[in-house]
Amino acid sequence: MTFRPGVRVGVDVGRARVGVALSDHHGMLATPVRTVARSDEAVAEVAALAREAEAVEVVVGHPLSLSGAATASTDDAVAFATALGELTGLPIRLVDERLSTVTAERSLRQTGRDSRSQRPVIDQVAATIILQTALDAERASGNPPGMLIVPDEGS
Repeated sequence: MTFRPGVRVGVDVGRARVGVALSDHHGMLATPVRTVARSDEAVAEVAALAREAEAVEVVVGHPLSLSGAATASTDDAVAFATALGELTGLPIRLVDERLSTVTAERSLRQTGRDSRSQRPVIDQVAATIILQTALDAERASGNPPGMLIVPDEGS
């Protein structure tokens, strides 16, 4: 199994907010970092976080329906991921994120937090779950997770 060193950024793309998480340099642990308001500047803000962290890759949640079909949210996340790749020049991996937000909400409830008042935290936790799942899958299989989006060289 080959170790790919470097910090990865985890991203949970939502219509109102974008949750962001970072891994350690060894790809062992994902931690929540920030929630970015969804605006025209959201891609640039996430790109700035990736640059600041000297990230080597970005893992974006790929929201499919439970049946595995694409939805409007899927198209939105892919567009966000593509724009992020073009802006950063980093490889972007789309990773199945089904139930990550549900898992994040459940985790917060179990700690006694009201999920409605914690929406920005939920987005960070969802990004952390997406990234940790990808890191664990790579360690278990020895292969990079998800589907790679190659940055457009012409951008």
